[in-house]
Amino acid sequence: MPSTFPSDRCALPVTRRPHRSCRALSLALWIALPALAVHADLHVGAAKVRITPPLGVPLAGYYHERGSEGVHDDLFARAIVIEEDGVRAALVSLDLISTRRGFVEAARQLIEQQTDIPGAHVLIGATHAHTGPILVGDEPGETGRGRPTEAALAYVKTLPELIARSVRQAREQQRPARAWAACGREESLTFNRRFHMRDGSVGWNPGKLNPDIIKPAGPIDPAVPFAHFETADACPIATYVNYAVHLDNVGGLEISADLPFTLSEALGRVLGPKHVTLWAPGCCGDLNHIDVHWKRPQKGHENAARMGLVLAGEVLRQWPQLAAVDPAPLQVRHQIVQLPLAPIRPEEVTEARAIAQTGNDRTRADFMRLVKAHQVLEVAAREGRPWEVEVQVVTLGTDLAWVSLPGEIFVQLGLDLKLDSPFRQTMIAELANGSIGYIPNRRAYPQGNYEVVSARCAPGSGELLVQTAVDLLAEMHRAALASASR
Repeated sequence: MPSTFPSDRCALPVTRRPHRSCRALSLALWIALPALAVHADLHVGAAKVRITPPLGVPLAGYYHERGSEGVHDDLFARAIVIEEDGVRAALVSLDLISTRRGFVEAARQLIEQQTDIPGAHVLIGATHAHTGPILVGDEPGETGRGRPTEAALAYVKTLPELIARSVRQAREQQRPARAWAACGREESLTFNRRFHMRDGSVGWNPGKLNPDIIKPAGPIDPAVPFAHFETADACPIATYVNYAVHLDNVGGLEISADLPFTLSEALGRVLGPKHVTLWAPGCCGDLNHIDVHWKRPQKGHENAARMGLVLAGEVLRQWPQLAAVDPAPLQVRHQIVQLPLAPIRPEEVTEARAIAQTGNDRTRADFMRLVKAHQVLEVAAREGRPWEVEVQVVTLGTDLAWVSLPGEIFVQLGLDLKLDSPFRQTMIAELANGSIGYIPNRRAYPQGNYEVVSARCAPGSGELLVQTAVDLLAEMHRAALASASR
């Protein structure tokens, strides 16, 4: 009997078949997928390449400097290369706070030179880890406020080659394969961080057990869609996991991938050491991992590990629900979208320069002034030119789609996009192929507070991105249906 999540538009119809195994798996767990004929033209490979920066590189994610002093776990570029009927695409996940358009384009050029994969067919996203290096570039600076030291500049220059290497190695590992997809549901790890408060305002991260909280100001997206690829004899190749939660568990001065570290380790224990796990954050610009009704602190490596284990458990719990995906055809399309700038006043620029130089964020008011200052300066630097950002869509057959969006997208926008997608399962990778920071939905702008104050684009920008993605998805679904009918 089909199993679906109509509200999430993320589940595939399920056909239950007897299980079989390709080998004995660790922890005495035998887990495999049903025997099906391998699609003659589908080939898949996966690889990961270490991208841990040298110690001393400033860490990203906050409005003050933090120098890295140790490594808790390494950072990686993880890649899946998919080929069907001569069409090739690559999905890349970086254990970094964001992506920069500059190194994305440089990596795509190298990939095109070193492989037969078109650069435009490469989707490069970031996990949003706040315990990785700052990323120096020309785009907005939500990626961290550390000084652009020589070490930081040198590190960013290494990224294109490391990303290209992960894709090249994944291409070399390609084998005849089959694709599966399923969708779980996990409501205990992600929470809307904006709240209606008793004073009539909309608060941001108001603190645990705050008596002035009335209710959340927005929804969450509890869906856990994932795609799995395996060889002809049911040996795992890679799993792409998508979940909407803001990745900021760890803090401190140690380099760490945060939640994806434990997620990858846990799935690797079950699926084998050669299996590659990619994790992409869904639309979570107004979400985080903090349960304000739970008194216990939620910070550090232990909370990242807890969340990684819970998410891995949900993926494995849904394993019997995996449904085969017909990969024909594989399609990739993209569109450059111009987003209007957030409105600023000329007199704000002088004040912003003084505040940014001071960098004082000891109080919440100081912090918000600093956030506004950086927003004003980065918008002013555009000199009226709109943001040019990319929306990219990768699809397999008529069932499975990946969408890239260029920033920290409010969750309602992601829910709307998935509802309007004609594909049965749509996974959204935010912070992909470049980023311009927070992109709220139109309703949130008059509510104000941190994400809105920080936003570099004008109201309606998020809805424009969603419509662009939905239009591409509709075109690609029609093309897939036409291909299937031939």
